[in-house]
Amino acid sequence: MTTDSKAPQRAGFLLLGPAFVAAIAYVDPGNVAANVSAGAQYGFLLVWVILVANVMAGLVQYLSAKLGLVTGRSLPEAVADHTRRRTRLAYWVQAELVAMATDLAEIVGGAIALYLLFDLPLLLGGVITGAVSLVLLAIQNRRGQQMFERVITGLLLVIAVGFLTSLVVGPPSAADVASGLIPRFDGAESILLATAMLGATVMPHAVYLHSGLARDRHGQPEAGGPRRRLLRITRYDVGIAMLVAGAVNLAMLLVAATHLQGIENTDSIEGAYTAVQGALGHTVALFFAIGLLASGLASTSVGAYAGAMIMQGLLKRSYPLLLRRLVTLVPALVILAIGVDPSRALVLSQVVLSFGIPFALIPLIRLTADRSLMGDDVNHRVTTALGWLVAGVISALNVVLIYLTVTG
Repeated sequence: MTTDSKAPQRAGFLLLGPAFVAAIAYVDPGNVAANVSAGAQYGFLLVWVILVANVMAGLVQYLSAKLGLVTGRSLPEAVADHTRRRTRLAYWVQAELVAMATDLAEIVGGAIALYLLFDLPLLLGGVITGAVSLVLLAIQNRRGQQMFERVITGLLLVIAVGFLTSLVVGPPSAADVASGLIPRFDGAESILLATAMLGATVMPHAVYLHSGLARDRHGQPEAGGPRRRLLRITRYDVGIAMLVAGAVNLAMLLVAATHLQGIENTDSIEGAYTAVQGALGHTVALFFAIGLLASGLASTSVGAYAGAMIMQGLLKRSYPLLLRRLVTLVPALVILAIGVDPSRALVLSQVVLSFGIPFALIPLIRLTADRSLMGDDVNHRVTTALGWLVAGVISALNVVLIYLTVTG
């Protein structure tokens, strides 16, 4: 599959968009729970985790997009091409579990936002969030990817305004922020939160998804000038999208560290909302809740889109839209129905995501470092080394987390 020969000649800004859809995964309700919990409990201690995770995510998302553009295959399809059926099915099972954890965070987050804004029961809010995601997916199905990109990018702007408002109204001191740039931990709980923040930033489903988004938007451009130009534009696309997502994540933690530290019950989103309302006023708290709602609605749609791409790529079959949506929606609604603490469920879902990251990163790095597959656009050795470093750091954090959890 190749692109229209005129496509690469369009103005560069018209080719932006796929990374903004993928970036929604980095500002979902799981990020809100993890970042607010980190700021409220440990102040500015884990600022460095957000910065490191954002740099890692930028590298990973570019590699994913590059795989799709160069090979014309999504990452799930490429994995399926290089594995036997039994291995492929096992791989799909773990990817589906990760997708369920993703949807848990997003549906629960949307439900909490609707509770804060309209006092709706959590289960009803979860059903509404799931229903809206179906509408957004139908837009993608019927109106095409570019319309879907516009809708999701609009929601990303709402999310940014919703969370950055709190930071603008009550900014932290520069000295406090700088103190958080020194890498360190403070006990097992801080490692748990750091892993959750990492899982909320370098998200497996976004890694799978971006390869397909780039391929579906641009096709498989011819080697040489057209492909190099699209890869260059893709770097800008990823850079700008991750800058927005990183700013939003940092704002969440800084607001919590500045205004919520030492206040009881701020380790939950509801408690954080109440504390923000008390410290910064009703209007700022309203923006916070609206940002959370936009985050839940957009991210669950993108997550379901990723789940469909994973299912179709690994199982090599196409499934009805409603079935694809229900596969990951039902477990999230069950969690809401049985009364599990929603904010704690959000943080733990991000830890589950972190365990799924190596299963996405390892094949991505191997495939993009394969010259027989990538040709002249194969990874530079330094890029491959950095990719393995990212996978190694995340895996090491997970091992430490398991040890501390078992022995603690």
